[in-house]
Amino acid sequence: MSFSFWEHDSWFSNIDFTIVGSGITGLTCALQLKTRYPEAKVVILERGLLPNGASTKNAGFAAFGSLSELLDDLQQHSEEEMLELVRQRLEGLELLKRTLSPGSIDLQVHGGYELFTAAEGNLFESCLSKMAKINSLLYPVFGEDVFSVTSNTFGFVKVEDSLIYNKFEGQLDTGKLMSALLQKVQAAGVKILNSVTVNAFAEVGDSVEIETEHFSFYTGKLLIATNGFASQLGIPEVKPARAQVLITEPIPNLHLKGTFHLEKGFYYFRNINNRILLGGGRNLNLKGEETTEMALTALVQQRLESLLKNVILPDTPFKIERRWSGIMGMGGQKKPVIKKVSDNVYCGVRLGGMGIAIGSLVGKELAGLIESR
Repeated sequence: MSFSFWEHDSWFSNIDFTIVGSGITGLTCALQLKTRYPEAKVVILERGLLPNGASTKNAGFAAFGSLSELLDDLQQHSEEEMLELVRQRLEGLELLKRTLSPGSIDLQVHGGYELFTAAEGNLFESCLSKMAKINSLLYPVFGEDVFSVTSNTFGFVKVEDSLIYNKFEGQLDTGKLMSALLQKVQAAGVKILNSVTVNAFAEVGDSVEIETEHFSFYTGKLLIATNGFASQLGIPEVKPARAQVLITEPIPNLHLKGTFHLEKGFYYFRNINNRILLGGGRNLNLKGEETTEMALTALVQQRLESLLKNVILPDTPFKIERRWSGIMGMGGQKKPVIKKVSDNVYCGVRLGGMGIAIGSLVGKELAGLIESR
């Protein structure tokens, strides 16, 4: 691809920073760089027409982990590490709210609930027995107990009569979030190039040559914020994890409001006004869902519909309006990978399915890796 003088001069010459990925992390990183270096030329490369990972495809949970998820985290992390993960997620949410007003992203805090199927009786009892300990660990962060027990007033069936409630969990509008963030980044003078896939990069002296599908160019610093696609750019600590989602048509007199978790967070659902959004099912085929292919599978979709029909809305007719999938970035641990890869290459990835909560903080810390110019 050849560029005119004008195109090359405006878009591809004297680039200080190039960010790969225009999700929450990449956009926040760009804002932070423009704040620190107002005169810098910042370019974002995005493989999709819209952000192509999970930032525009997630469920819109402003969450930091259900009780069973936090207990599960303690199997791979120390208590201090688990608590630090929660702190990071809360700090990320606060940064997101400072960057964009809660009203602009339709942030609502109706609380979160965890359900346990009849087959999860032992897990439910284990969570109840350890709830006081987790509340004690989290008390310095929240100043009060996070988790409590409440009744199933939503009409769910084939689950335990009691639910575990988290008063601090919220939900937001992913589309409004990304639209507002994109507008703010563009207003700051950052250039975003969509439908550009990075194939390779190489350091050349004090710069980095970036090779895309159609052209190559040079940048001073390269910052990788692609999360689920990071392994394709040589970040081995991250594995892709596909999440499949569906949403119903409007349901008259929908009684459900809030965010809900099931089976250690492998399933999650919420209301969007009078619709239900439901996602998950990766646990049905963990290896098969370790992919960057944006596709749907009958195995997962049938399970999601079965949950809607037999557990969530047992006596309510519904129709599915839309289905989609998104790609998350996972790993052996949930701690994000924020590091200097080489002299002029950096990465902020592995958000562990908590992109809304932690994406802003990872973007900020990624920008912070750049030494003063």
